[in-house]
Amino acid sequence: MSEKDSCIRQDDSDGESVNGDENDDICDGHDLSDFDDSEDNRSFITVGICAQWKKVKAKPMEEILHRLEQFEFIRLIIFSEAMIHESPIEDWPFCHVLISFHSKGFPLAKTQQYARLHEPFLINDLDKQWDIMDRIKVHEILKDAGIAQPRYGIVRRTMDADGTWQTLSSVNEQDDQIEIDGEIFHKPFVEKPVSAENHDVYIYFPSSAGGGSQRLFRKIGSRSSVYTSENSVRKDGSYIYEEFMPTDGTDVKVYTVGAEYAHAEARKSPGLDGKVERDEFGKEVRYPVILRADEKLIAMKICLAFKQAICGFDLLRTEGKSFVCDVNGFSFVKNSTKYYDDCASILGHMILRELAPTFAIPYPIDYQPDDPPFVPTALGTRMELRCVIAVIRHGDRTPKQKMKMVVLHPLFFQLFEKYNGPKTGHLKLKHPGQLQEVLDITRILIKELNDNRTNRFPNSSETRVKLFQLKQVLELYGHFSGINRKIQLKYLSKGLPKKTSSDDEPNNVSPQPSLLLIVKWGGQLTQTGKNQAEVLGKAFRKMYPGGQSAGGDRPDVGLLRLHSTFRHDLKIYASDEGRVQMTAAAFAKGLLALDGELAPILVQMVKSANTNGLLDNDVDSTKEQQKVKRTLHDLLAKDRQFTAEDYDIIAPTRSRSLVSSMDFIKNPVTICRKIYDYILEMITLIQSRSLNDNSGTLFQTETWDLCLRRWLKLGKDFYDARKDKFNISKVPDIYDSIKYELLHNKDVLQFLYAEDLYVCSKALADIVVPQEYGVTIEEKLSIARGIITPLLRKIRADLQCNLTGVITHDEHVNKLDPIYSSGIQTPGRHVRTRLYFTSESHVHSLLTVIRYGGLLDVSNDEQWKRSMEHLDTVSELNYLTQIVIMLYEDSSEEEDSERRFHVELHFSPGAYGCFDVLPEIDSVSPNINSIRTVLPKSNRQAAHSPPRHRIEMLRSVSPPTTVESSMSSSLTQHPLNTTITSLAADQLVPESPLITDDNTKKSIQSEKLRQKVVKQRSFSSKTIYRSNSAMIPSRSPEQTNSAQLNSNTTQGSNNSNNKSVSKPRSFEDDESDLERKIFYRRLLGGRQLR
Repeated sequence: MSEKDSCIRQDDSDGESVNGDENDDICDGHDLSDFDDSEDNRSFITVGICAQWKKVKAKPMEEILHRLEQFEFIRLIIFSEAMIHESPIEDWPFCHVLISFHSKGFPLAKTQQYARLHEPFLINDLDKQWDIMDRIKVHEILKDAGIAQPRYGIVRRTMDADGTWQTLSSVNEQDDQIEIDGEIFHKPFVEKPVSAENHDVYIYFPSSAGGGSQRLFRKIGSRSSVYTSENSVRKDGSYIYEEFMPTDGTDVKVYTVGAEYAHAEARKSPGLDGKVERDEFGKEVRYPVILRADEKLIAMKICLAFKQAICGFDLLRTEGKSFVCDVNGFSFVKNSTKYYDDCASILGHMILRELAPTFAIPYPIDYQPDDPPFVPTALGTRMELRCVIAVIRHGDRTPKQKMKMVVLHPLFFQLFEKYNGPKTGHLKLKHPGQLQEVLDITRILIKELNDNRTNRFPNSSETRVKLFQLKQVLELYGHFSGINRKIQLKYLSKGLPKKTSSDDEPNNVSPQPSLLLIVKWGGQLTQTGKNQAEVLGKAFRKMYPGGQSAGGDRPDVGLLRLHSTFRHDLKIYASDEGRVQMTAAAFAKGLLALDGELAPILVQMVKSANTNGLLDNDVDSTKEQQKVKRTLHDLLAKDRQFTAEDYDIIAPTRSRSLVSSMDFIKNPVTICRKIYDYILEMITLIQSRSLNDNSGTLFQTETWDLCLRRWLKLGKDFYDARKDKFNISKVPDIYDSIKYELLHNKDVLQFLYAEDLYVCSKALADIVVPQEYGVTIEEKLSIARGIITPLLRKIRADLQCNLTGVITHDEHVNKLDPIYSSGIQTPGRHVRTRLYFTSESHVHSLLTVIRYGGLLDVSNDEQWKRSMEHLDTVSELNYLTQIVIMLYEDSSEEEDSERRFHVELHFSPGAYGCFDVLPEIDSVSPNINSIRTVLPKSNRQAAHSPPRHRIEMLRSVSPPTTVESSMSSSLTQHPLNTTITSLAADQLVPESPLITDDNTKKSIQSEKLRQKVVKQRSFSSKTIYRSNSAMIPSRSPEQTNSAQLNSNTTQGSNNSNNKSVSKPRSFEDDESDLERKIFYRRLLGGRQLR
């Protein structure tokens, strides 16, 4: 027996026979004496069961038939499979009612002949079953019935005598879309064979999500789909193409029994990761849910339109609307005693209502099935989790890189015009086909340059170098993806604008119309980032309560069951940056215990938030932020030691992390010179490695040439030799690059001064990065308001929704049917989770509002004061930084009680760099738990109170004063209980509030807060900093290692007049010659460069 057949037998052939004996009530066609239509038997209604044997013997069928035969006037006849296939219909037994349905191998046409001969009452119409096997007919019937369905198109093909397929429709397939008879379907879209008997359904993903396709099939073992990189549609038959409907990874299957009864179950969508969740009996895990009134009407319409009393269909719920994507025909619910009872009762009464008058059988009233009642309850745990909101930064990424060049060649102008660039004056190219066109043009231009045809090239020597770099960038990874690379073209009517110190456009270009080509690459999520996000998602589950009698790591408890039962209202939002979206997908994979590739998860689970500016940078703060940056950069460009006045100007808030960095730096120009010298040493090392064929492979197959150019550009942009001036704005880029090299290329590079460069650049970046979002509190709040206001409003609405019960137009949710909630501790609980994945700017801005927005008064609240002091020690908001808000409700309190609601704020500064880890952190592993984490335990400590489960009521304190926010859109417009926690950097998920202000509210508008005092955990008040991983050392005398590091890395920095640090070497003299030699080193025999 094949694996597939054994799986089917396990799913469909469980249970005992109707009467405990396989031969009871089975008719083989040879003895019909018991079933003659004599007068004595007219008081019985005979119900014939005509179907494939494995379907008749399936547990649901046997359960229902066993209950159906309990009706006094109903007698069952089961047609044997041998008789169905071998005997003529004239030898089949007579029956008054026929329950018959098609499955593979079943002679439906023969059964139709039998029905025409005896004209029994049909539970499911036989003629319409042919329509159900044709997906085109299904769409047409749904359309005629006025039932909403996904937008679709049909590609019809016929096979010639020679076996080739001829397309009858107009089809135009492109990278990320397909046009069918003039109608365009953008990826993701669904491809279904016209024959419903063919279950090989494909979902195609756009290149922006990684491309590829998810291939669905009939369940084989525990798999129902697989992901493949193939991205081209099939051309070997007729197919239907449907617009993909995102459903947050969950499908709803509806089962009708007559026009008035519908049972609905939720299951994990097979297109999500392809893994079938099974229970202890080997059945697919599904959970009953409640249908809305409009969905019950859909069920009635389908039942009547297809003339199938017993019928299953698939429902897609998205954005508050429901769409029917498939009609399956005869289907039973598995493992539901209540459904078995309801189905048998409805069928029995349906049969009696139809035939009782003919047989003079007493049937007093019409039977109307009762809809399953929905009783919303709030009983359960005392503190009931109602809402979880998290704002999370993306994971570990490659360095972001950019190159600019002016192009005059006609081929670029033709490309610009081809994609309607002249209409707006600019053009973005990121689709694979577009990038391939740019690569083809680049190769042509390089050939022209090699042939000395330089008349159409501005500054041909520099253009040659940049064309080689453009070619290398486009040839990276061996395939194109909109997540990895993008190209912009801007029309310049009068040549280049004024050159800035950070630009790299060529000089001496004639003022004629040209195009500025900007290529951006890098910045994509690394495998380490994916692994970390997945681990974080898995750890995040622990923040949710579990189910009744749940223990261990069973997959049906806590968050996983909460989500599957639709009691969990989960939505994941991400900005439009590829690294942010992939982080969200990897997090969702760990959170919901999914398998497979990220592309299907990204398409189905992650919602883009770029349409309303929710998670992308807002232009409202750009001008003010640029002004702050200029002021800050001017202050850090002074070649002298920091004075007391500098401390007041640069760190007016006296943040401990800022002060520690300034103490370490002393003279910013001196530290910049050291950074620049280290960069030169790095360039020399990479240059040497690039000429050695045995140098090893860099992370993600980056070439040595590109690595060298990355550092060459950093050095050139950082230091202007002609002006002897440093560009402070490049410090964050330098810090990102050296951190990346230490995490991923340390063993390959073996750079002696890598950690010294890391220490110096981090010290400077710890000032530049946070202060670019405002130096004074007023500047910080003003800039934060311009960036975070849309998200703040959304967070406030998220919190208020659960308190008021008002659901916005895009927040439609699904509810678990409480009738089926046995084993669930709080069946009425509805938990709302909103996860917002974004970049560093939004995390900085949200933290600014929390710290300085007037949430609580530091002078009157000692616990809040300690929390803010701890935040002052955080020098960096690293990858996967999280700010989490959790709303609890105490249902035992009165609705207007001050103690009914409780809010906790959690904070984690994310993952910090640990450079002594194994290479396996960068590898793909089927078991994420087998990978050693890149985040070792931190030795940072702080004085905090115990976890939530250890909180003890010790004493009472008088209520603090009214809390008011200085920002109109702040969360504190409606003050709630507040808890803030800051964990060690290695604790990715904030497991518990470490500092708690249990302030309760009288109502949503109440401004009075009350405190719950908690027992304090004793910790050392000293903050310990890692010296070996380049954490900025404090000035504690015990920090001997840090002091030595400071001494070793900042020689001569104690005296602003110390001249021991020489003026940095310049790139200007030999840069072009050096670059040409790099690209032509093989032609030059690979000799060392000078």
